[in-house]
Parts: sequence; structure tokens; C-alpha cells
Amino acid sequence: MSRPVFRFAPSPNGPLHLGHALAALTAYRAAETAGGRFLLRIEDIDTTRCRAEYEAAIHDDLAWLGLDWEKPVRKQSEHFDDYRQALDRLQAMGLLYTCYASRSEIAADIAAREVVSGQSWPRDPDGAAHVPKDVLDAREVAKRAAAGAPFSLRLDMAAALERVPGPLHWLESGTGPEGETGEVRADPAAWGNVVLARKDIPTSYHIAVVIDDELQEITHVVRGHDLYHATSVHRLLQELLDLPAPIYRHHRLLNDPAGRKLSKSDGDTGLGALRRRGLTAAEIVDLVGLVSDRETPATAPR
Repeated sequence: MSRPVFRFAPSPNGPLHLGHALAALTAYRAAETAGGRFLLRIEDIDTTRCRAEYEAAIHDDLAWLGLDWEKPVRKQSEHFDDYRQALDRLQAMGLLYTCYASRSEIAADIAAREVVSGQSWPRDPDGAAHVPKDVLDAREVAKRAAAGAPFSLRLDMAAALERVPGPLHWLESGTGPEGETGEVRADPAAWGNVVLARKDIPTSYHIAVVIDDELQEITHVVRGHDLYHATSVHRLLQELLDLPAPIYRHHRLLNDPAGRKLSKSDGDTGLGALRRRGLTAAEIVDLVGLVSDRETPATAPR
């Protein structure tokens, strides 16, 4: 049997913080325990925000933590053609549509629908409202297309679900928000017509991650609870594109003292800042709770 393959896939749009250390160490240790391979992947599809200095710092921070990974490292910005091919397949299946409506137009359209119906419009697990397909009429769509206006490519969720023969599931080796483990039923409809590409960014996280996981033969995806619900979208795309489904493990998140999820803008929890304060790699491991109790909630230092 082939060895299991794990990965850590940060975006170089800011310095790594303690939450990234937890994710990287959890995946790395899982790979060691399983006798598997460990890969680093740089998710830099947003070329306007991702920077070379952050990418270099990722390598330095992970090496300082004692991690090692296979080379070469896959950088998403070098593989837009792979994602384009996947989008072309979905387009050929009639599952994509071009949305030219602006955020303000979408918000106004939804507000009007709520007034008429007297009900709240559906929202996705992140709290964003589902985007209707018909915010703009066909004439306005044609006008904006001819003018080269900004757009997003969205998955027609209703049409996509019609292509799926039955309920989708994934195998969860961690625990979900409600304690779910084992076989978990996916609910992609909860996300509505998700964005899969934009005019300025020719792919999305959803497309890039499922394509990369297949091309890199990833068997185990270890990542934070903040991506738990997004797994439903990934399972749908895997089914539509005939891709294998990895085993997933969604681990706890680290919070700041106020209870908020750590952010790259919070410099005090950046690994580089903690190194400059004199903390050792062993102390970082203790700080994220991986020595005393691997699943005990932890908070970042003040």
C-alpha cells in the first residue's frame, strides 16, 4: 500500500501565527504517526496580497519549529492552467454562470426580496447571504459583458446538485462543531451559488484546493474548524470532477484573550515576533497545547 500523504497549505499574505503553528504541527505529527509523507503547499492565488517575503518567512518559521517537507514545494500561482481546466469542465457541464452584479446591487436585491417575502434571505455558514442568479436582467448582463466589466464565476448550486446521484458524505477523523466524527453528511446547498473564480483572480480557494489535493495525492487533510463547513463544497466539487475524497480532520482553533480566532494582523502572536521575544520552538509547541494535551483549548499570550 502507498504511504498516506498529509499537507500544510498556508497563504503568504501575512506572517504565520500560533494558529498556523498548531495546524502545521498537527499535520506533521499525524504524518509521522502514520508513517506518511508531509508536503508544504503555498496557496498564493491572490497575487495582489501574497508577497515573497511572507513566503520566505513561512519556510523559515516552519524549519525553526523543526518541520521538514518534500521538495519542490507546489505554489498555486504557478498552476492556474490546472484550475482553468477544472473550471472549463464545469462550464461544459452547464454548472457555471457569470455574475456581473456588484456587492451593493446584490445587497439591495436581497433586501427587496426580504421585504416582499417577509422572511430572512438564506445565508451560508459564514453568515453571507446566498446570491440569486437573476440580480441583473439578460440585457444588463450582455451590456456589462460587452464592456468587460468585473465579474465572478459562480457555481449554479441547484444545477450542480442535480448532477449528484445522492447525499454526499466525508470521513471525519477529528470532531466537528457539534462533536461529529466518522461519516459526516455534506450540505453544499447551505453555501448557495459559491464563487469559483473572478476576473482578477482566475480561480478560488475551493477549486484550487480540491485540484491540488488530487494532483498531490493527498490522502489526509488536517486543518482548522474554520474550514469544517467548507468541506461540503469541496465534496461536491470532488464528485462533479471525479476526484477522490481525502480523509479530513478539523482541529480546534486558537483564540486571542478576547475569544476571537487569531489573525495575521495580530502581530503579537506572529511566530517571528515570538522568536524575537526569545521563545524557543519547544515553548511554541507547549504554548499551542500539543505536549500536555493535544486537544485542550488554548489561548494566545497577551
